[in-house]
Amino acid sequence: MTKMKAGQALAKVLESWDIDHLYGITADSINNTVDGLYQERDKIKYIQVRHEEVGSLAAAADAKLTGKIGVSFGSAGPGATHLFNGLYDAKMDHAPVLAIVGQSSTGVMNTSFFQEMNQDPMFVDVSVFHEQVVSAHQIPYVVDQAIRAAYAHKGPAVVIIPDDLSGQEIEFTDFKTAPIYKEEMHTKFDEATIDEVVADLKAAQHPIIWAGVGLKGTTKELVAVSEKFSLPVLSTVPATGVMPTDHPNFMGSRGRLGTKPGFEVSQMADLVLSVGTNYPFLRFLPKGVKVIQVNNNPADIGKQRDVDLAILGDAKDFLNELLARDVTIAPTKFLQAARLDKQNWDNWLDKLADDDSDGLPAEAVMKMIKAHAADDAIFGADVGNNTEWAIRQLPLNKDQKFTLSSWFATMGYGLPAGLAGKLSFPKRQVFTISGDGGFAMVMQDLLTEVKYQLPVINVVLENKVFGFIQHEKIAAKQAPYGIDLIGANWAGIAENMGAIGFTVTDHASLKAAFDEIETLQKNGNTKPIVIDAKIKNVDPIDTSFMPVDPDQFDQETIKTYKQTYNVFGQPALSEILKEL
Repeated sequence: MTKMKAGQALAKVLESWDIDHLYGITADSINNTVDGLYQERDKIKYIQVRHEEVGSLAAAADAKLTGKIGVSFGSAGPGATHLFNGLYDAKMDHAPVLAIVGQSSTGVMNTSFFQEMNQDPMFVDVSVFHEQVVSAHQIPYVVDQAIRAAYAHKGPAVVIIPDDLSGQEIEFTDFKTAPIYKEEMHTKFDEATIDEVVADLKAAQHPIIWAGVGLKGTTKELVAVSEKFSLPVLSTVPATGVMPTDHPNFMGSRGRLGTKPGFEVSQMADLVLSVGTNYPFLRFLPKGVKVIQVNNNPADIGKQRDVDLAILGDAKDFLNELLARDVTIAPTKFLQAARLDKQNWDNWLDKLADDDSDGLPAEAVMKMIKAHAADDAIFGADVGNNTEWAIRQLPLNKDQKFTLSSWFATMGYGLPAGLAGKLSFPKRQVFTISGDGGFAMVMQDLLTEVKYQLPVINVVLENKVFGFIQHEKIAAKQAPYGIDLIGANWAGIAENMGAIGFTVTDHASLKAAFDEIETLQKNGNTKPIVIDAKIKNVDPIDTSFMPVDPDQFDQETIKTYKQTYNVFGQPALSEILKEL
């Protein structure tokens, strides 16, 4: 055994779990814990953020990008409450994170001392594990157990530590128990069940796959199943990238953040093979569609829609079972039509991007990012219209990574995700994409990128409005009240913070900015970059419901919809199918 302060023992436990950085702000109720981190500073890096919310969101992004636990900390009282946004994001997206929370010293607890709160009940709803230690010797043990719980239950674990306890000396020996966190699941499926799935796929006229985050890491298998059985593939938005976005069989997503081909193939489907997802909008598919759901969580099966065939098991194993069958379905007319529908959609986005006659389109910014993004780039998307534009155009077809706040959908996620991406993958190119509303919520932590020399490329799409809410106001025929924003010189602010700023207003300035950024990257730039893109305020096309099919809608309805969103050169899927 070795004598050391409990705070240092805590740091050693983190190191044993291969944690090399964490986020937070020190204060009087957590100083001893931070001092323990200082003793281990050569092995674990303390990233001083400027707001605890950014630290907790970055920890959640770390977990989503790497599969490894993310860690942040906050002091008692306000530091603790500032952590909640990131913790709820982690809870909703099933990301393992650890929050270390300070508390008043034991001698003044329960005396209404300065900033003292009964913090444990606060974390009951958000966490899979929450404990307040009562002795210094407990600290390393409880932290180790918290990490195991976060991995086991895929969510936030919270450890509350009175400050005087982490400053006390204890005898500590590294734990012998291995830090196991990777699950090795292999499912043995009933042969008759797989036979039934194959028979259903052969019998269906318009079958599709709906892929979720449970299929991450199975790109090769998913592509093979899609091609073997002639299946158009949709993904949920969080799962974007599980199927290469440039593959002709990939249709995008369904819903407001989706695509025309994504909506139409799912609307026409007579069989949906839902794999690795608890997609909430599955309930909105037309009645009479046969649904086969494959999930490794029994609680998620049938949660969103009553299913015809429920299969419990690992998604990758399920795909391999299908691949092992001696069955191949030649490309169907439905698949061919879907591919043409996708081509038309992509061409339409390109034309939108190429027209800056009445202002810079957001699509042009996305197209420029796509042209300059590395094959292993990392993208952190904020919440709002920027998410729609990013999902529809970013290249996720090689080794790129993508993260967003999907279920909790909190604005301000983009910049923290960029922090996490660059710290976890320092040699990769990292982009963040935010609206001016989301960026303004967390922009102070551009200073964090400056301090730690993190050359993240932060793209701010300024249209001076809460655009996502603007659409809801339009749809509800409400006045555009409370959604307008004051613009700012985001590039200038970036320069004042020690970063590099570019203002772009048209194609020429956009190209010039990216050309200069490319030169900066080649010359080893270490400063973060902000691209202040002054885009035109256009309500992006809502693909959650698309009345374009003449077999279902009258010509006046179709004409009104197409005029509203300038939908040109895109016949309905049913029309393409008839032509084939």
